[in-house]
Amino acid sequence: MSNFIPDDKISDIRHAADIVDIISDSVLLKKSGKNFLGLCPFHSEKTPSFTVSPDKQMYYCFGCGAGGNVFTFLMEHDGLSFPECARRLADRYSIELPGAEMSPEEKERMDLRENLFAANRQARDYFAGNLRSGLGRRAMAYLKDRGIAEETIETFELGFAPEGWDRLLRHFAGKRVGEHLLNTAGLIVPRKEGNGYYDRFRNRIIFPIADIRGQVTGFGGRVMDDGVPKYLNSPESPVYHKARSLYGLHRTRPRCREHGAVFLVEGYFDLLTLWQHGIGNCAATLGTSMTPDHVRMLKAVAREVVLVYDSDAAGVNAATRSVAIFDGENVDARIMVLPAGHDPDTFLRQEGADAFRSEAEKALGMVPFMMESAVGTHGLSLEGKARVISEMAGPIAAVTDSVKRALYVQALADRTGVDEDRILKKLRDADDPKTSARRQAAAGPRRPETLEKGRRIEGKIVAMMLQHPDIIPEVRERRVLDRFQDDRLAAIGRSVMAHPDRIGSGVDLLLKDEEKRRMAAALTLTEEPWDEPGCRRLLDQFETGRARSEKTLIQRIKAAEQNKDNALLMELLREKQQRARGAEGRP
Repeated sequence: MSNFIPDDKISDIRHAADIVDIISDSVLLKKSGKNFLGLCPFHSEKTPSFTVSPDKQMYYCFGCGAGGNVFTFLMEHDGLSFPECARRLADRYSIELPGAEMSPEEKERMDLRENLFAANRQARDYFAGNLRSGLGRRAMAYLKDRGIAEETIETFELGFAPEGWDRLLRHFAGKRVGEHLLNTAGLIVPRKEGNGYYDRFRNRIIFPIADIRGQVTGFGGRVMDDGVPKYLNSPESPVYHKARSLYGLHRTRPRCREHGAVFLVEGYFDLLTLWQHGIGNCAATLGTSMTPDHVRMLKAVAREVVLVYDSDAAGVNAATRSVAIFDGENVDARIMVLPAGHDPDTFLRQEGADAFRSEAEKALGMVPFMMESAVGTHGLSLEGKARVISEMAGPIAAVTDSVKRALYVQALADRTGVDEDRILKKLRDADDPKTSARRQAAAGPRRPETLEKGRRIEGKIVAMMLQHPDIIPEVRERRVLDRFQDDRLAAIGRSVMAHPDRIGSGVDLLLKDEEKRRMAAALTLTEEPWDEPGCRRLLDQFETGRARSEKTLIQRIKAAEQNKDNALLMELLREKQQRARGAEGRP
């Protein structure tokens, strides 16, 4: 690790970074005593078991065993290498780092991302400048006609791409930004003849798209007339992925957290109008269907999502596609359908925020909404009931929570007057291996391995060392770790002993084995008040227990010899030999 980033800089980053701040970008955390709790981002769960300690700057999930510090969280959650993770944190907390000794591939990837962000920032400023110049007079009038206020234009950094095939190209020509980079960013397009490029966005209102950290990743452009396509977005790039992007969330995130709910709309203007009407807990998709990444982003800022649609058909289709995704992430979602002829933008401008909130109160859960829509479409004749049940079988079968599924079956039986057993049979027919696998996974996460009864005291000693470092010299003097039976705990204890300065902010990074790192995180977050007398009592208890265990082992060896049980004797002698090697000190 130090081959990439000097140890003193890693230490600076550790002390500057706030783990609650970093993890809050991805997990909705709530204060619980001295710690924070949330739903684990590494496995699907209904009850929060993911614990973050601001005092110890560590996290641990008591459901799946994921744990570590701010570095390991970003490495596991975002798939970053250690140097990438360190540089992201250094950037965030304004810590200057020297040039890193990266592999050529790592350096090329990091340089490309940084250059793309820089090019996008310059493009954003160029578009914003156009909007305020004479070139943007018509565009500004269009925005004002759509009811977009000056403050909103500033907040969301709207811009304008004027007519012309190469205005952006010429703007960048004097800024030493190569055409290849602009093409990778999606700002320009290769000519079919193969002799150069032209601007992607022309004569369009420009909406910068940013990631959760506010870095500009791409752009959306809208025409001001009947031209097609009406909307044009940046193509996929190393920094922009539609399936992992939501418009406006970097601005609206605080309000989403404040309300505990987020309104999800489909258009840029829908979001801007919601914001202007005081409904700031909102986000917008970017012309793509709902994805698990979208749901995880929303889950990090709110407990509930309200999907806002402008027609029943669109709402039903979206609910059908999304029910399994929301269910798989254990996120509550409701469907809000606006009156015919309205989208959120027109409805708010004509009816106001109070009317919008009133409509929101009528929003149904995804499955109940689909059920009512199916009844409305097919009716409750004999044939209609059969169609309703057939239509609802798949969505209900996709629900992994057995209690919810049973309630939906009961509601469908009550609504149609069909026996629950008949509906359950239809559900079994509609089930598939993927749904069954999801249900089995949701039934109970893998619990972290627990220590055997005889070794729990060893875990307690390591936890004591982590939480009361003053006892470490006595642990060393009494050679306590040499008599540990659990090699994993002994390794963690030795790391603590060798690097007491890293306690609470990096001991786990010294451990190469992932299982040991997770055990270290769990032991760090174990809450128990320690004082000197309590520590010594625990060490005395351990030594007494170990002496008793060794005495018992000798007695068992003698009994095996007397009974001429050679198989048991060899097993006991091997155990004695292992203990002897441990007492001499493990390598």
